[in-house]
Amino acid sequence: MIIRLQTFVEQDLPMVWNGFDQSLLKALTPPFPKVKVLRYDGNLTGDIVSFELNVFGFKQKWTSLITDHQETHDRCYFIDEGTELPFFLKTWRHVHGLNRSQSGTIIDDFIEFTTPYFWLDYLVYPVLWAQFAYRKPIYRTYFQLKPGVAE
Repeated sequence: MIIRLQTFVEQDLPMVWNGFDQSLLKALTPPFPKVKVLRYDGNLTGDIVSFELNVFGFKQKWTSLITDHQETHDRCYFIDEGTELPFFLKTWRHVHGLNRSQSGTIIDDFIEFTTPYFWLDYLVYPVLWAQFAYRKPIYRTYFQLKPGVAE
């Protein structure tokens, strides 16, 4: 299944790219399920990010490897692919794309996932979609153009 959400922020591309750090990761974490960051190396090829999800006391580990990243004048991205996933996921690939626009940056979340059963994909889809839609206002607030910062 594929989920794609785009969010425009009024901040230039280098500022947004540099803002994709552990602090932003924690800010993007929804209130449910509870998430604990176990490891955060960064967003460059070969880095590892690992979480512990706590769903009503049932803990699941989620580890992703950053399999690729690129920085150009008009686009930056990194890709995380799940290497250890919670029980409800079979595969996970998330492209975090940042695209320069005339007046800011477009954050493009492109997620591909499967569950162990095709019918479960349809049950998990709205939950994951909501988890990523939750990020949109956080991105906008986090990357608001600060006074004195050139556009």
